[in-house]
Amino acid sequence: MSHKLPTILQIIPELDTGGAELSAVEIAEALVQAGARALVATQGGRLADRARDAGAEIIPFPAATKNPLRMLANVRALEKLIGDRGVDLLHARSRAPAWSALGAARRTRVPFVTTYHGAYNESGRLKNLYNSVMARSDIVIANSGFTANLVRTRYGTPETRLRVIHRGIDCDRFDPAAVSEDRVAALRGQWGIAPSARIVLVPARLTAWKGQRVVIEAAGVLKAQESHSDACFVMAGDAQGRDDYLASLRALAVEHGIEDRVFFVGHVTDMATAYRAASLALIASIEPEAFGRVAIETQAMSVPVIATDIGAPPETLLIEPAVPRDRITGWAVPPGDSIRLAERLAAALSMSPSDQAAMGRRARGHVLAHFTLRAMKEQTLAAYDQLLGTDLRSRFMSALPVT
Repeated sequence: MSHKLPTILQIIPELDTGGAELSAVEIAEALVQAGARALVATQGGRLADRARDAGAEIIPFPAATKNPLRMLANVRALEKLIGDRGVDLLHARSRAPAWSALGAARRTRVPFVTTYHGAYNESGRLKNLYNSVMARSDIVIANSGFTANLVRTRYGTPETRLRVIHRGIDCDRFDPAAVSEDRVAALRGQWGIAPSARIVLVPARLTAWKGQRVVIEAAGVLKAQESHSDACFVMAGDAQGRDDYLASLRALAVEHGIEDRVFFVGHVTDMATAYRAASLALIASIEPEAFGRVAIETQAMSVPVIATDIGAPPETLLIEPAVPRDRITGWAVPPGDSIRLAERLAAALSMSPSDQAAMGRRARGHVLAHFTLRAMKEQTLAAYDQLLGTDLRSRFMSALPVT
């Protein structure tokens, strides 16, 4: 095994707030901890400073372009970057820059890794071809079993090149014991929510496929049934320019007479406190989530979860019939079905405090056993080691504080 400390270049369009972006930063942190050199080629974003603070180098790069001529120019730019910086491995986390990375990797003969972060719509042969770049690498990392099955089915990727590495979270940060009541009270006050109200949290950017309309319709059903009037629904996420969609959600809340129960709070920086303030969390997506980090963050915070029964969230929850009722950490409902969601909301909100606390303990234990940030970092570094013949994983583990 080589003890050379390699240079790893990750490429991603932007470093904003999504799962792919956060993963890029977290792996950069792990590389630096292991003594390697971490480069990130990107157009920047909210998380760029965090990557720099961890010791990674941000390289301004037009990684978001889908212009074929610019993508071709990016191949040459990456080839030069690989030579100038002594890059040993390329890791692409999005389709457009992956095409440029693939070209550069082949020309320079450096190993190439991709992470298949999304379910990616495939509406025809051209779309299949475009998406297939994410399965053309030396190692394809799938962020869930659901995603891995998509890769197998769509591209026939052999198991020897496929790795399932679930997203992981920082369980010290997402720990109910680490969030004070003062922080919770301050956030509730910022949102304008009464201390007596119970919060049903919907943590997702405001876009139609995330299912906010279904949530509002289900809340309207509860209103019509005069059920759980103390529950309010907090939409925690940016509209990201979808102002018409936000306006339609506000109008729908008015239509159901629940405008005083639905809160649009925008981007939330302190999500640990948001979860701690919640009695229940919803993942209402009407299209499959490739992973769904919210499901594990919420469980780590000991909060019960209701998720739609598509995509990866059901594989990160303990739900019936896979486990007995006394072992569940949440529930699954059909996507787009506001009546079934309302029924499940009513049942969940009717749980006794002791039953809710027991479910919360099970949920946190489940995450600690299966979805830690440390495990994700170890497994990703092990994939790099396999291609490079290095010992990054063991160096990373040695650098961790003894607990």
